[in-house]
Amino acid sequence: MNITHVVENLNRGGLERMVLELVKIQHRQGHRCQVVCLFEPGAQAHELDALGIPVAGCHKRTGLDLRALARARKIIGRHDTEVLHTHNAVAHYQAVLASFGLGVRRIVNTRHGMGMGQRAGRREWLYRRSLSRTDTVVTVCEAARREAVARGIVPDTKTRVVPNGIAVDLFEPQSVEMHRRLRDELRLPNFSTLIGNVGRLNWAKDQIGLIRAFSLIHTRHPEASLVLIGDGELRERLEQAAREEGLAQRVHFLGDRNDVHGLLRGLDLFVLSSLSEGYSMALLEACATALPIVATDVGGNREIVHDGHTGRLVPASDPRALADAMLAFLQAPQQASACGRAARAWVEQHGSLEAMAGSYDTLYQAARH
Repeated sequence: MNITHVVENLNRGGLERMVLELVKIQHRQGHRCQVVCLFEPGAQAHELDALGIPVAGCHKRTGLDLRALARARKIIGRHDTEVLHTHNAVAHYQAVLASFGLGVRRIVNTRHGMGMGQRAGRREWLYRRSLSRTDTVVTVCEAARREAVARGIVPDTKTRVVPNGIAVDLFEPQSVEMHRRLRDELRLPNFSTLIGNVGRLNWAKDQIGLIRAFSLIHTRHPEASLVLIGDGELRERLEQAAREEGLAQRVHFLGDRNDVHGLLRGLDLFVLSSLSEGYSMALLEACATALPIVATDVGGNREIVHDGHTGRLVPASDPRALADAMLAFLQAPQQASACGRAARAWVEQHGSLEAMAGSYDTLYQAARH
């Protein structure tokens, strides 16, 4: 089957990682795939280039860019695209417009978050207009599906839920060696406790709230450090927040990394402090690493973290609750380990890349008719 995926770019992030892994497995299954990026190809495009999977950038400018639309149209048509699979709102309405009249048999859109971002009015209006030519809208969790239908963004009859999946076998539980390596990199004693977070440094992930929660932890566990993996527009503000809390030497900013699976194996506890979340790839990866998890009860987090079994859920925007849940794990290491093992068992059964790809293949089959 000829499949064209359309994204904004392939920079680092949960959406982009999911698209990369889906395209790779579809390629292995014999589908003829390509990826069209509205803007630049992005930092991870080389992974597909190495496999001979075409990645094209349209270098879109702000607003209506007819030249970028023409580029996208040419690339989609040249591929004899049967299935057009778009990711999130902007990529979708741009791709629908670019593909008009090309004979694409099936158009599928995946909404990767909860759709509650800032300044979404015009974007969602354009998105709704494009749904007349859309066969299926996929959300990555049931919470996101209900939200999209309730807000009148997507008709209930067009929605399906396909949870994200990861290559579970690429992740291994914590190890003494990775524990030592990460502490050596951070120049910390080997007995240090490391609490980690993976995600873009932006408002939705609320790392400021996490830093405030960690300040409460540090008074009880002075050997603990907070490790933030990822980069984003709020980095300087977060560094300032760490200084204001007197934690400049205890909050470590590792930036954008391509060895997240190894870094996770060096952590003791994983925390996701998001204000808004779809179906978090970072949570799935933490599960696969058998880490105890504390997460905010937003979006699809409770569909991954089962409170008291695979981790703990707390209200968003509540640093005290976040700190209390982290302290509970730090003070009960056996319970923490049991939750980590349960998380690994759950993701092996429910969060695999193969399960996700199979669900998408079922949606694509209508393209053959």
